[in-house]
Amino acid sequence: MKEEALNEQQVEEALSKLQHVINEVGKVIVGQQDVIEELLICILAGGHCLLEGVPGLAKTLMVSSLAKTLELDFNRVQFTPDLMPSDIVGTEILETDHDSGDRFFKFQQGPVFTNILLADEINRTPPKTQAALLEAMQEKSVSYGGKAYQLPQPFFVLATQNPVEQAGTYPLPEAQLDRFLMLVRVGYPSASDEIEILKRTTGNLSATLSKVLSGEAMLVLQKLTRSVEISDALVGYVTDIVRATRTESEEKSSCEKVNEYIRWGAGPRAGQALVLCSKAKALLSGRYAVTLDDINFVAYAVLRHRMLLNFQAEAESISTDDVIKALLTDVKKPISPLV
Repeated sequence: MKEEALNEQQVEEALSKLQHVINEVGKVIVGQQDVIEELLICILAGGHCLLEGVPGLAKTLMVSSLAKTLELDFNRVQFTPDLMPSDIVGTEILETDHDSGDRFFKFQQGPVFTNILLADEINRTPPKTQAALLEAMQEKSVSYGGKAYQLPQPFFVLATQNPVEQAGTYPLPEAQLDRFLMLVRVGYPSASDEIEILKRTTGNLSATLSKVLSGEAMLVLQKLTRSVEISDALVGYVTDIVRATRTESEEKSSCEKVNEYIRWGAGPRAGQALVLCSKAKALLSGRYAVTLDDINFVAYAVLRHRMLLNFQAEAESISTDDVIKALLTDVKKPISPLV
């Protein structure tokens, strides 16, 4: 299905299925609406998503349930301390031609050759294995033995990690963190949601999820996301936010909390992510133009892993979310954001 072959009705049908996806995941996941929405935003923007939260918050179930609503290939890798790079990207195996008797090496593709890869507890494995995903995430290809192997399209890495303060975790390298479009924090459920979780999970009923979106429709929606309008005023606002995160630039940040607590700020990739995710949020809301609220909604998930706190922030228990909140308050908003 090519984008130019779509008519307006087909586009509207694809958009209506997005809400259907949220409803399907809601059959299994109680609450966490913002988290599910942020996952879809990430997929629409064509990026990778990192979910962080303590064990037992259904991070893995959330990703696998989302994958079941999409007509896409899905693989899961459980990251452990003894996992090797070849366990992810693949390796060469020695085969024999039964007719001629000749022996030759053949590349055996690893689980990364899929549409959706669930990298479960990605920070439970050492950096050597974590780095095996870098090329796949950025270039959508894998190099092995001097040859490049293209990954299927669309391709997403949806990873989960435990808080880095927990024992047996290896913090992801900054370069790999930056490859994730969004870092989504999964919090504890509310009291009413927890009651519903207990009711659903301790009985005999089980939900069956239906496949809603095809791979072709997802590719179309990704292209449509990039076509969403954003005004010059809002692009300028995004630029101001990103530049205000930096303390090592010639211009002093306009946010005092940044100057006080940030060791280094976000790079240009953060601005690209803010614009793309804002467009995806607008499309998910049924609009074809970005608003100020769209930017504010995605700002936390886009920026929180692209800013490094200094020792003073850690000593005073200041989080990146605290700094982002101050940023969104201090950075001057455009007078006419929709112009």
